[in-house]
Amino acid sequence: MDQLRALRVFVQVAAEGSLAGAARVLDLAPAVVTRTLAELEAHLGTRLMHRTTRRLALTEAGENYLANARRILAELDEADAEAGAASAQAHGSLRVLAPPAFAVHQLAPLLPALRARHPQLVLDVATPGPVEAADANFDVSIVSLGQQPLQGDFIARRLAVSTFVLCAAPAYLDRHGRPDAPDALLPHAGLLPAVDAVRQGLRLYHDKSAASAKAMPPLVELPAPRAVLSTSQLELLLAAALAGLGIAGLPSFLAAAALRDGRLERVLPHWHGGALTIYAAMPTRRHLPARTRAFVDFLIEHFGGGEGDPWLAGLRARITL
Repeated sequence: MDQLRALRVFVQVAAEGSLAGAARVLDLAPAVVTRTLAELEAHLGTRLMHRTTRRLALTEAGENYLANARRILAELDEADAEAGAASAQAHGSLRVLAPPAFAVHQLAPLLPALRARHPQLVLDVATPGPVEAADANFDVSIVSLGQQPLQGDFIARRLAVSTFVLCAAPAYLDRHGRPDAPDALLPHAGLLPAVDAVRQGLRLYHDKSAASAKAMPPLVELPAPRAVLSTSQLELLLAAALAGLGIAGLPSFLAAAALRDGRLERVLPHWHGGALTIYAAMPTRRHLPARTRAFVDFLIEHFGGGEGDPWLAGLRARITL
């Protein structure tokens, strides 16, 4: 008797509640399932199931054996997956859900390097809008959250933290002036994310690394700015800021490139808004496919996976304190 095969047959019969159902799932002849189960009971010297013409019911011995059989098979599958993951080449299609701004400005530039490392991996990326909760219909959800916890039964690995910074086109600041203190923001045209916290007021945190930090309060709360544009589409805020419409509050991952090349200018560079924590979230499964592991590991390798803001760190290096 092939005991491992017999365990799998027994567990499937228990799951389906019938010999015929297990035979269909396992793609075996019903007679083979019946014979395998009988051989297992003969090997154990005890009956595992009561059989009638209408249903199967586990005996007390069957209930105990089922729990052990499931554990043994799960541990064996996990060992197989771990052994194979080290050498398996990531391949096949991976369904990814991502916020549009992150997909365009952070994920897309990484794709050539990802393809060079995993040439058989194909990404199917959906970008319907902001992603604040993981979706079980996708292999990986790129989720960005403020203070709220990740909801649902998911494995979440942090990619990075992205801080909201204030910025505007140099031409706008040349026309309307450069604020030198938080309250000087109030007369300016605001381009703001459409979230309740921003509508109620603006919270700015002082950069502790700045030379003037000791003379500044760590937190300033201001009335809601005069918003000329409020939207959940962060790329629209970026485009409006680049066009010179006003001062925008943008996550550092979105603003960093334009700040580096001078298309945008940091406003109140020693102050920043709240932060987003960016996660790669995966449905809870005992075994992750090699392609999922490879993709998430690649993202963590690039973004760092820490509590710091890699984009803001790069911007700070450009500021003369």
